[in-house]
Amino acid sequence: MAEPFNPPAPDLPGKPFVEDWVPPATSTLDIDWAKLRTIELSLLDHPDPAVVQQLVDTCREAIRVDGFIFLTNYGVSIEQLHRQFSIAQYLHRNISEEDKERLHWNPDETGTFAGWKPRFGWRRDKGAHDGIEHFNYYAPQFESIDRIPTCMHPFFDEIVSFCNYLTYSVNRRLLKLLSKVLELNDDYLWDRVQSKVGPVGQGYFRQALYYPADDELSSRAGGTRMNGHCDYGTTTMLFSVPISSLQIWGRDEKWRYVPYTPGALVINIGETLELVSGGHFRATRHRVVDPPEDQRKEERLSLVLFQASEGDLRMEPAYGDLVFSESPLLKREGCIDSQGAYREFKRLREKGVPVPTNRQWREIQIADSHHPTDAAPNDTIVYVNGAKHIQREYLGVNILLPA
Repeated sequence: MAEPFNPPAPDLPGKPFVEDWVPPATSTLDIDWAKLRTIELSLLDHPDPAVVQQLVDTCREAIRVDGFIFLTNYGVSIEQLHRQFSIAQYLHRNISEEDKERLHWNPDETGTFAGWKPRFGWRRDKGAHDGIEHFNYYAPQFESIDRIPTCMHPFFDEIVSFCNYLTYSVNRRLLKLLSKVLELNDDYLWDRVQSKVGPVGQGYFRQALYYPADDELSSRAGGTRMNGHCDYGTTTMLFSVPISSLQIWGRDEKWRYVPYTPGALVINIGETLELVSGGHFRATRHRVVDPPEDQRKEERLSLVLFQASEGDLRMEPAYGDLVFSESPLLKREGCIDSQGAYREFKRLREKGVPVPTNRQWREIQIADSHHPTDAAPNDTIVYVNGAKHIQREYLGVNILLPA
């Protein structure tokens, strides 16, 4: 039975007063919401094997069809979660201009989002105003407190504890469930794929704030705050928030808002697990857009932990058939050749072209990140079934994203 989250006390001496984060009101509009399945992670420890198998079956269908799930009962209480949102709110209200400059990020050169992102684009140099700020904690930020904003120093113990729990308890149990889906040893994906150094491995934790888009920004960006994309890691752990801005691209090729589920984690599968699973796990395209009309004037606070694989693993379908040779599911059903990442990397390998490592794959995409208002030099517009898509090429791999 997994131990629940037990964070450091929030009222230890030396910690300043933190105003409580108050969840804003949800939208009351009639919206065609995405219908995601819910996985109660605590059921993984149920003594009845039939209950565990039902959980595995539900997860298999959800990951294969949607690539997204709501994860509940994972060990963090709603009060503990709201404390983390309060800390993030404190960051955005108290970070100094000196720290913004000192910790300014440089994704162009580093291939990471580490540090402070100002609300002016996704590059080192100041770009178009996009109204998005965040601070990203990678391994170096956890190794030296001097690499994080000064206002976060009193709360560093809570942030470290939170990320450790998400990685070493929640994500480990989630990967156990996904290993069961592939009919592999329970710890297969954790032992063989997931990076495990420090609180976030080779991934990162983000405290983000989306300011309301004014008419000029909304018009210039076409209502999009973050372009459609697939994540490149193992799992993405996004905490559900009342401001509905996240949309996922369905099998029917329509964008739909993800509804609010208090306290839940919105989990999506990254391209690494799509490849490892031979296409059985779906890396689903998603984006961030302006919220519904009755929420347009609200700020959207967001907490995300992007989990990553070991960087030296190669982005090969089923990792050179290693998983295929060990998974009864893949032996029985074969691979699914209908997925973007799986199909593209399979094509690359069949041509004899060297397949990039996970580190190379994520760093080249980070270095090329841009806001919807910025044109990318390698963008090509194509139409698929009448729908507009953006086509890019990274390291010989074609990426097709719905515009």
